[in-house]
Order: sequence, then C-alpha cells, then structure tokens
Amino acid sequence: MEIKKSFGIRIQELRREAGYSQEKFSLLIDMDRTYYASVEKGKRNISLVNIKKIADGFGVSLSELFNRVE
Repeated sequence: MEIKKSFGIRIQELRREAGYSQEKFSLLIDMDRTYYASVEKGKRNISLVNIKKIADGFGVSLSELFNRVE
C-alpha cells in the first residue's frame, strides 16, 4: 500500500478512537480542515511539521503515530 494512503488510514483510526470529527480535530491542531481531510484520504505528501502537529494533537509520539503505517 502507498505510504500516504497507509498514513491516512492510521490517523483516521486515531481520530475516530479519540472521538473527534475532522473539523474539531483540525481546529485543535490549527490545520485547515480540507487540508487535513486530504491527508486522511492519502492525497497529500505531508510535511514533517504537520506530522508533528497531528502527533501532538493525539498526544502520541511520532513513532506511535507511525505504528502500523507500511
């Protein structure tokens, strides 16, 4: 599986487990909702800065964020 798609699936799982909508989570991490949605869909080659924002939003380390990403 393409890494962008695998990463998108992973963050979607984490977001749903945390009980956030895309809109609420993107507001929490100060990211545009449409940009965040495109990351979840595997359409963006996201920067390290934004990956860190997502990890911090979930309260996980970068290594935890990438757990099960292939």
